[in-house]
This record gives sequence, structure tokens and C-alpha cells, in this order.
Amino acid sequence: MAKKGNRVQVILECTEHKTTGKPGTSRYITTKNRKNTTERLELKKYNPILKKYTIHKEIK
Repeated sequence: MAKKGNRVQVILECTEHKTTGKPGTSRYITTKNRKNTTERLELKKYNPILKKYTIHKEIK
């Protein structure tokens, strides 16, 4: 039987990349504890296309 935990996988997508008009997207997959972090995650991650650290927000 599968475990039912509070940890879920989430996808983080760059917020600045959309405004530049460059092709491609910067996305990261991570996990979060649904019980402790109810709001959407927002982390600073590296965007290899823009070659700088940008804010990545959780998408559906």
C-alpha cells in the first residue's frame, strides 16, 4: 500500500523570463511539506538562459 504523506512535488517557474521574450523556460522540480507550507513557494534560483539568479514561483 502506498504511503500518504504531506510531502508533494511542485514545479517552480521563472517570473522574469516571460517578460524578456526569449524562447524556452526555466523550471525546477522540488518538494514541499503541504502541512507546514500552505502558501505557494517563491525561491531564488539560477536561470541558465538569462545567466543570473531570478525569483521562481510555484505553478500548478
